[in-house]
Amino acid sequence: MDELNRRNAFKIGGAALGAMGAMALVTPARAEPWTWSPQGSVAGAGEGADPLGVWDEEADPVVANLLDNHNVADINNLLRTWTRNGQPLPVGLPTELRDFMEYARQLPSWTDQGKLGSAIAFNEKRGLYLGVLYGLASGMMSTVIPKEARSVYYSKGGADMKDRISKTAKLGYDIGAANAYGPDGEMVVTCVKTRLVHAAVRHLLPQSPHWTRVAEEGIPISQNDIMVTWHSLPTTVMRHLTAWKVPIPASESEGFLHSWQVAAHMLGVRDEYIPNSWGEANSQATQVLDPILAATPEGIKLADILLDLGANIDLTILSRGVLGAFTRFLLGDKIADSLYIPREPVWSPLLQVAWGPFIAVREGALPIVPLAKETYWLFDEFLRRFALFYLNELQPTISIEIPQTNR
Repeated sequence: MDELNRRNAFKIGGAALGAMGAMALVTPARAEPWTWSPQGSVAGAGEGADPLGVWDEEADPVVANLLDNHNVADINNLLRTWTRNGQPLPVGLPTELRDFMEYARQLPSWTDQGKLGSAIAFNEKRGLYLGVLYGLASGMMSTVIPKEARSVYYSKGGADMKDRISKTAKLGYDIGAANAYGPDGEMVVTCVKTRLVHAAVRHLLPQSPHWTRVAEEGIPISQNDIMVTWHSLPTTVMRHLTAWKVPIPASESEGFLHSWQVAAHMLGVRDEYIPNSWGEANSQATQVLDPILAATPEGIKLADILLDLGANIDLTILSRGVLGAFTRFLLGDKIADSLYIPREPVWSPLLQVAWGPFIAVREGALPIVPLAKETYWLFDEFLRRFALFYLNELQPTISIEIPQTNR
């Protein structure tokens, strides 16, 4: 009940904003009405309101007031010093912001430390796969989520995609750390700061004439949008690992899901929208993610930028052609063609034929036969280098800050 009361206290200030947002919604982002039941959520119940018309009534009024009435540059300077979950908040923050952050940094009452421990084992065993899947399956999928692609492109993040992808990489890095939600970890900090960024974008982007000209909605980053992006991460990862027949103990699978359930809550998603199982996650993703994937002019430009991110690291293993081949393999021909990603003459057919046996060899289900050694090494080296690039080289010294302008 205390947690519910704290949430209600922050909802009061956002009621007017929520009403305006509901009226501003112009075109639905999906063809079918919202039918996913809150009985399949971690809350087990809820109002059943369509998340397309729900934003963050707790964070939005706080951040809107910061942008309109405070020196956000000074606030960002203070927030740079807050890097660990257990750290006290910096002295000098506006009272309203401090109160919100103290509330927002609390883990949900349903957090299961045992499951978070199982997530550690999952991340340790599957780290190489996760680097590739977070970076290429999830990262490139973001360019064909129309509302996300437009929001990124026209907000400040679209001006520096390496910085933008670095912040996404930090989320994957932090949630995969052994101390992710512990006092010396960083996942809580990353989630709270990202929640502030989302609120800032919701305030700023409707002021952009470029975004308003193409946007389907009046206010970006609804609860539906956040869950679409959420499904592009853990749900998409688990779908691929399952398709590849990677053996995963049930406890580790549940732990991985739980770590992302907690993340969704910490990002401000209502508990009634957070799936309570992989079955419910897939059911929700089938409604909110799968049908809406489509290329846009903005997404095509972002994908083109992302394919060049590895160019300065390695001209062979992480070349544009190889990254494009993996994107086609992971997301399919339809999406790759819509993004104008050309077929790679060597890697594309090699992935289609040899990836399954490679996974079987790597997981100990098949021996390495002499003729397959070179292919095995090639795939394994790609996994190693991409994971290093995505989960290490992009991670250090990243500062998630409240934007003050659009692109």
